[in-house]
Amino acid sequence: MQYEKDFLLSLYRQMVRIRCCEESFVSPILTGEIKCPVHLCSGQEAIAVGVSANLNPADKMFGNHRSHGHFLAKGGLVTELVDEVYCRESGCSRGRGGSMHLIDTANGFLGAAPIVAGTISMALGAALASQIQGDDSVAVSYFGDGASGEGVLYESMNFAKIHNLPLLLICENNFYATHMPILETRSRDSIFETALSFDIKATRDDGNDILRVYERAKEAVAHCRSGNGPFFLEFTTYRLRGHVGADDNVQGNHTDIRSAQEVAEWRERDPIPRFSQHLIASGIVSRENLAEIDRQVEAEVAAAHAGARAACEPRIEELARYVFRKEIA
Repeated sequence: MQYEKDFLLSLYRQMVRIRCCEESFVSPILTGEIKCPVHLCSGQEAIAVGVSANLNPADKMFGNHRSHGHFLAKGGLVTELVDEVYCRESGCSRGRGGSMHLIDTANGFLGAAPIVAGTISMALGAALASQIQGDDSVAVSYFGDGASGEGVLYESMNFAKIHNLPLLLICENNFYATHMPILETRSRDSIFETALSFDIKATRDDGNDILRVYERAKEAVAHCRSGNGPFFLEFTTYRLRGHVGADDNVQGNHTDIRSAQEVAEWRERDPIPRFSQHLIASGIVSRENLAEIDRQVEAEVAAAHAGARAACEPRIEELARYVFRKEIA
């Protein structure tokens, strides 16, 4: 498959932007400057970027507790994400939501929430609305392997298939639900097979290979957009940091049961160096070209942090604003 150089570089830049943004939160989390819980998606960037490369602003996306990458890949601004994690008024949720409650309606990112599987039914509703309105938009739902234990996933698959809805279900299987290994909760770790029982087209692929993600998502989005009903994509991946926070092994508080050997093995499959090596080996770009992109992104993220630190927090007397929508007479 041949791709334009600019397209490949855009994929690289977006993955690096997500990684740089995630890793930039580590220090302020550990020092207590960032107060809200933060679930980092370092290691899982290829899925968000590869999928979003096939979407447009009219397509609706719903995230979960680990959705910084989804937000940015769908077009969200680094400044609005960083401001929100610092709980500033200028954040995407006006500083009221923090890391796990992101939104960008202009780009079709309609919300993230920490309730496991909580936004799957919302995506289902968006897909139904798309069908009723007669447009060709697709509704995308991101969830982890832990969500496969929630009934709403199966109810949504059943409804989506019965009504032939344009719903794209994406399971980011990183093999751990918080700290529970998937094979302690399921006899098989291949979650996509559950969709097959609902007669939903489903596939499983390597979520750390950006081009494979792109191609699988391209097929799935076209399937949904063409009126062929729902599609289930399972991507295997791995989070390089702990479940929540910068690291689960800080100040002796070791709650991450994963072995150092397992983490090291997955670091060898890190999607960003893997893709950069492909670009260089293919003669598409030089190492210096990619290093320049890295520097540009680092400067962008550093500026976002500086802006967030200088931004205003929500006023105490206005903390209840935006909770309810006031009817206009």
